[in-house]
Amino acid sequence: MDYDLIVVGSGPGGYVAAIRASQLGLKTAIVEKESLGGICLNWGCIPTKALLKSAQVFEYLNHASDYGIKTNGGEVDFEAVIKRSRGVADGMSKGVQFLMKKNKIDVIMGFGTLKAKDTVSVKSNDGATKDFKAKNIIIATGGRSRELPNLKQDGKKVIGYRQAMVLPQQPKSMVVVGSGAIGIEFAYFYNSIGTKVTVVEYLDNIVPLEDEEVSKALLRSLKKQGVNVMTGSTVESVDTNGEGCRVNVKTANGNEVLETEIVLSAVGISTNIEGIGLEQVGVKTDKGKVLVDDFYKTNIDGVYAIGDIVKGQALAHVASAEGIICVEKIAGQHPEPLDYNNIPGCTYCSPEVASVGYTEKAAKEAGYEIKVGKFPFSASGKASAAGAKDGFVKVIFDAKYGEFLGAHMIGYNVTEMIAEVVTARKLETTGHEIIKSVHPHPTMSEAVMEAAADAYGEVIHL
Repeated sequence: MDYDLIVVGSGPGGYVAAIRASQLGLKTAIVEKESLGGICLNWGCIPTKALLKSAQVFEYLNHASDYGIKTNGGEVDFEAVIKRSRGVADGMSKGVQFLMKKNKIDVIMGFGTLKAKDTVSVKSNDGATKDFKAKNIIIATGGRSRELPNLKQDGKKVIGYRQAMVLPQQPKSMVVVGSGAIGIEFAYFYNSIGTKVTVVEYLDNIVPLEDEEVSKALLRSLKKQGVNVMTGSTVESVDTNGEGCRVNVKTANGNEVLETEIVLSAVGISTNIEGIGLEQVGVKTDKGKVLVDDFYKTNIDGVYAIGDIVKGQALAHVASAEGIICVEKIAGQHPEPLDYNNIPGCTYCSPEVASVGYTEKAAKEAGYEIKVGKFPFSASGKASAAGAKDGFVKVIFDAKYGEFLGAHMIGYNVTEMIAEVVTARKLETTGHEIIKSVHPHPTMSEAVMEAAADAYGEVIHL
């Protein structure tokens, strides 16, 4: 055998799994067809945050007078914004290269295909093919922008997230189809720098996985910022024959035609499981997902799968956690299965959105009798000082045992606050323990303690 483990795909699932395997003494190789770090580091989580930071800085400049600072406002150099984002992504990818070297992991560049349960065939960019053998193989090939039949992407007028990050010039107008995290982040970014943005969402609420109160608050905020939002609406067709696009949208009140320069399709992701030898080896799949057990083993001994291509949320931090659990199991350790109901979700628009656990509606549907607490940032000293009074923290507890069922936040920097709740839930902390955990003042995170106190009728600052 050439290796103890070969990982196919070097995104946040694959490269993290490879590093953990190396730490546990497994001779490891990783196969990557494009850039180390996968979509997350090169075309997803990281470069989008760089774009969003530029938008935030631009907003600060335009509202500097609110903080007693005189400026002449700012001007967006779109090319430079894109260039900075690409620079950040490149730096992160080089960081993964360094980690591979440091952990003595062999990097095999090329397209990896399962040839047998112990063999990966890699076709390099120059067309040469070479086989590598391993006792264990982890498939971590991730996902790509999902295409709807009536919304075919041409990469120029109808685009996916990759093109949205490297447009040659800033569009004057854009229709964003889909209001999940990807759609909302791009809508916020482009609107902030002066593009006229319309969001079209099929469901009745934007960010539809979030608690309804958060969804409604974000909708108000986006509308206030000038984003046009159409919920309960579907894009029937896009005509790209003219100079721009004519988007035919079906709404509750009949059809509407939107004229726009660019259409961004952000309707989710499709899994990359085609053409990688799964059928040849007999790996079972269902509805585009590889079927695995709690430790990511497929139905074929020695073949595992993690990340976007298996059950659970298609998020970078989920893939990393799955990779670690999978490798620890392969190495003979006894990891706990992942709790998919304790995974934080974050949307990095402004105000930010973060959540974990049950929504109020889901908790009631699960049969819990609940206590709900809310603390608005308008009552927070730190939020007032920061000029960021929009939003709130909402917490949900089981009335019987005090179990922390969920938390839902919208506001400045809340993506940095949600981990407190994830940890508290992991440790089976109760509402009263949160209230009695002294939080520093003044901070945004005090709102978690105050919201918990509100749930139990003990809130001080409301």
